[in-house]
Amino acid sequence: MIRRLGEIFSKILVVGFLCMPFISVAQIDIGDDLSKINYDHPVDYYIGGIEVEGVKYFDKNVIIMLSQLEVGERIKVPGEAITSAIRKLWSQGLFDNIKITASKIEGGKIYLKLYVQERPRLSKFSFDGIRKSEADDIREKINLTRGDVVTDHLMIRTINIIKDYYADKGFLNADVSIREKPDKTQENFEELVVKIRKKKKVRIEYIDIVGNKDLSDDAVKGAMKETKVKGNFNPLDSIGPLIINLGGDALRFKFKKFRDDLLDYFTENYRVRLFKGSKYIETNYKDDLDLIVAKYNKKGYRDAHITGDSIIRVNDQNIGIKIFLEEGNKYYFRNIAWVGNTVYSSAFLSTVLGIQKGDVYNKELLETNLNFNPNGFDVSSLYMDNGYLFFNATPVEVYVENDSIDMEIRIYEGDQARIRNVTVRGNDKTNDHVIIRELRTRPGQLFSRSDIIRTQRELANLRYFNAETITPNIKPDPANGTVDIEWDVEETSADQIELSGGWGYGRIIGTLGLSFNNFSIKSLFKKGAWRPVPSGDGQKLSLRFQTYGKGYMNWSISFTEPWLGGKKPNALTVSYYHSLYSNGYPKSDTNRSSFVTDGITIGIGKRLTWPDDFFTLYNGVNVLLYKLQNYGTIFPVGSGTGSYNNISYEVILGRNSVSQPIYPRNGSDISVGLEMTPPYSLFSNKDYSDLTDDERYKWIEYYKIKVKAYWYFEFFDKLVLAAKFRFGYLGHYNEELGTTPFERFFLGGDGLTGYYNYDGREVIAMRGYENESISAYYRGAKNIGGTVFTRNTLEIRYPLSLNPSSTIYGLAFVEAGNTWLQPQGFDPFDLKRSAGVGIRVYLPMFGMLGLDWAYGFDPIPGWPSASGSHFHFSMNQSLD
Repeated sequence: MIRRLGEIFSKILVVGFLCMPFISVAQIDIGDDLSKINYDHPVDYYIGGIEVEGVKYFDKNVIIMLSQLEVGERIKVPGEAITSAIRKLWSQGLFDNIKITASKIEGGKIYLKLYVQERPRLSKFSFDGIRKSEADDIREKINLTRGDVVTDHLMIRTINIIKDYYADKGFLNADVSIREKPDKTQENFEELVVKIRKKKKVRIEYIDIVGNKDLSDDAVKGAMKETKVKGNFNPLDSIGPLIINLGGDALRFKFKKFRDDLLDYFTENYRVRLFKGSKYIETNYKDDLDLIVAKYNKKGYRDAHITGDSIIRVNDQNIGIKIFLEEGNKYYFRNIAWVGNTVYSSAFLSTVLGIQKGDVYNKELLETNLNFNPNGFDVSSLYMDNGYLFFNATPVEVYVENDSIDMEIRIYEGDQARIRNVTVRGNDKTNDHVIIRELRTRPGQLFSRSDIIRTQRELANLRYFNAETITPNIKPDPANGTVDIEWDVEETSADQIELSGGWGYGRIIGTLGLSFNNFSIKSLFKKGAWRPVPSGDGQKLSLRFQTYGKGYMNWSISFTEPWLGGKKPNALTVSYYHSLYSNGYPKSDTNRSSFVTDGITIGIGKRLTWPDDFFTLYNGVNVLLYKLQNYGTIFPVGSGTGSYNNISYEVILGRNSVSQPIYPRNGSDISVGLEMTPPYSLFSNKDYSDLTDDERYKWIEYYKIKVKAYWYFEFFDKLVLAAKFRFGYLGHYNEELGTTPFERFFLGGDGLTGYYNYDGREVIAMRGYENESISAYYRGAKNIGGTVFTRNTLEIRYPLSLNPSSTIYGLAFVEAGNTWLQPQGFDPFDLKRSAGVGIRVYLPMFGMLGLDWAYGFDPIPGWPSASGSHFHFSMNQSLD
């Protein structure tokens, strides 16, 4: 008997030991009838019922389901089923204590009672040791919510997410811990306090490359996009040994070593990091290792690979990296054969491919010229622009001999596909017809990849949609040779508001402007259309008002219908302008002085189809009437009383192929314009030399030629070079009359005209100089500006955010320009120069805002403060 009890006791110990990691108590309680349980001979029972106790928040049925015990199930007691149920409940991590007991046994049935003690729940959490902005970012990432069960898994997961967050910012040594505090106001609730100590960023002190022969260390390091060695600027460090080494190299005629020593010195001591940090981020580092291999592949080393790498702790704040690689052999293209082509000849396809026998083997170039070349033509576009949507080209290495590779390009042409259905999704504000009229992909046409790309550009240039998310969903149906195209767009706010105050003539000038860029005039009287204004038809309505009180008032209104008649893209623009300058006296007062300007413009813009459909032609008529009464203070000519009339015809031929208007990455915007008035003086017998200014310029006459050419090049990912050129010339018909003092060019400053635009002058921005300071040509005591100007600009731009709600990019620039009083003095090399940096912020509600700092290098005679250091604020690309 004693032996029997010992065996039973030992079995209980074994079972208890095995269950310890999962349970705190596992008990079968059958009252006093111990004869019904025998540990040597377990008995089969049917589960007659299951009760759950101890729960407050969980559903009891869910707990039973998690245990995987079921009423009616046959189990052995004692047996694995009970232990397994406890183990499964414990594995959820939701409970601090679990018991399973038997409340009774009768008629071959056992009735179970599950008791669980729930783990505390989260009432709130807070951060210690970091700024509020960081805490807000982390809150979004860890995704903790009130009521979450506080488990070990939850806390470990939270700590890991936070550590990863800081590791991505270069804080590899960040300490994160979580302290649990009972919530005294709620039973079984806890507050978590997340304590964070970022410590200092870990930077890369050095990168050693081992195994490279063809590419230098700097070339290999340069292939890495994000992983960079920290900056170092020690201009005089080790200068003595350098001079000795260079002298020895020169005396021994070792000029290659001379060059290498000099390069190594400058690389080591003049290493400046402006745009890229030197923090270590593991994911970026792994990607950069792939870029090293990709660079070798471009050089013909198709077998190049990284054999290993190691991270060395220099100290708590710095690490070193050692990269081991094998270059392998360098390969060249030999024979390239085409298989499966019937539409185009092999010779023609080889010409389009642009790879010759003997060229360095470059798999990336091969894929680019086969499938998609963003900077030129490729084989795929040749087929896909001709409807061959199902086209496929597979390059295969068929033979490798020594350093030469024979290629076979296997082509599947397929059938031509026609467009069946074209739909638009996501336009909850813009009407369908506004989008559809811009589409180059029409039902019934052959599929064309160029039309897809062009449509993306046209939709982006509307400025109604997020240019980064315009997506064509192409749904081919090979069975019947058709394709459906669904355009996904994301609406952004197109309307803009201008609310500003400025200082001029000793007064504060207030401006209020509204621009509704997706207006719908036909919905003006439609019920429910004012949300807040009628919109969706792609029309533009602009209103602007400016004043500083009774002495100055200016208002303007303009309306543009981009598709006059709705069938062709002929844009009609009508605008009216009125301004009043006065001394504030009533109209009946004889001492009143006033200057009133009224202007109206009517223009038609048309898209051309030749030489290509990027060309546009604009024709317009401008009428500008000046009326003065005792107003001789700021007007450039005359006695101060009289009227002047400016009626002109304008024609502009332009070509705009920029990728998008807000942050263009490629393309160009070029225009040539001519504005001219009738040559009144040629039909008059007046002697203009004897006339007063009031009579000479009553009918203003001139012709004006303007040239604008902007080019954009994305020479690195998102890094854009913008090259800009502007030129203007103001001419006259009659030598006796000379060039009008109206419509002159004024160069310098921020380009904002506003209050000062009272004589038709054209204000051209040039940073680094005071407003209009480079056009200081005087008639009496009044600056009348130049008749010729030129301005050249080079800008490098890089985006900080391409979010449509706030597009932000930084820029650095150099600029040169000048104006001349007479065309005889024009000298394209006599230019004022400047350089600087700036930032642009595009907010849909306010348009493009800019702040630039620039330094003007050339003095302006008689105006000492005109050049030098200047800040410039700009609105809506006034600096262009």
